[in-house]
Amino acid sequence: MTAWRKSSYSGTSSDCVEVGRGAGIRDSKAPTKHLPVSDKAWSAFLTEVKAGR
Repeated sequence: MTAWRKSSYSGTSSDCVEVGRGAGIRDSKAPTKHLPVSDKAWSAFLTEVKAGR
């Protein structure tokens, strides 16, 4: 089973994007579906976001 996490910026909102390690990304409003994302792709995404690109 995947432990899904949401951003701390979401607060108590239920309308957010969640990330599951080794699983991907999903919309909290449609938790039965998710977009698979590899660890390598997620790491590259985070690197780009942190660089402000």
